[in-house]
Amino acid sequence: MIAPATAGETAPDPVKLADLVRQDCGSCHGLTLKGGLGKPLTVDQLRSWDRDQLVHIILDGIPGTPMPPWRPLLSELDARWIADRLKQGTLP
Repeated sequence: MIAPATAGETAPDPVKLADLVRQDCGSCHGLTLKGGLGKPLTVDQLRSWDRDQLVHIILDGIPGTPMPPWRPLLSELDARWIADRLKQGTLP
């Protein structure tokens, strides 16, 4: 389970995070996030995954695959923001 936000965490920067998803995630998942080396990150593809599962994958990666851990660069709030936008299909 992902820990709740703490008072010391900085609010996610939507512009920075949207750019990160499009450029960094898009380099594997496709610039339109419809798939490439990595699986598609579309609403339909992510329907069976809950938010906490996606946050865990974003932060800790998937061992034995090209999916890297982003924990050194992203906070849990950032990962939650990304997971929520991907699940909703509302990436700005």
